[in-house]
Amino acid sequence: MSSTTYEGFSAEEKAAMKEHAQDMKKAARRGSAADKAAAAEQDVVDKIAEMSDDDRVLAERVHAIVKANAPMLAPKLWYGQPAYALDGKIVCFFQAAAKFKTRYATLGFNEEAKLDDGAMWATAFALTEMTAAVEKRIAALVKQAVS
Repeated sequence: MSSTTYEGFSAEEKAAMKEHAQDMKKAARRGSAADKAAAAEQDVVDKIAEMSDDDRVLAERVHAIVKANAPMLAPKLWYGQPAYALDGKIVCFFQAAAKFKTRYATLGFNEEAKLDDGAMWATAFALTEMTAAVEKRIAALVKQAVS
């Protein structure tokens, strides 16, 4: 008889939840909507700047591509990672490889993203390097997500 025991959340998952709670508290203390938006974007830029070299390069390009192709998305931190929201709901997010000690960064999309394609479609993409083709694909996905 095989028994499995639940060992709880990993240290990385606990840290992400703690960051999310801190992000929510920080956002609640900010002033006007414009101040909140500017501060939220600065939080994203600051978080990207803290990333390891490989993750930072990818995150900087994802941030620039999202801003250029879906300017209606508001940058904000989500579980301590860069994310982009429409009407307060996260549409897409970047997850650094170092965050959960994985071999690749992730560009993910939540259910608000309009990526539907029949009965099955991808909602997350592994990112290992930024090429012209990758940038073009990200731009297309982001545009579709908000169409």
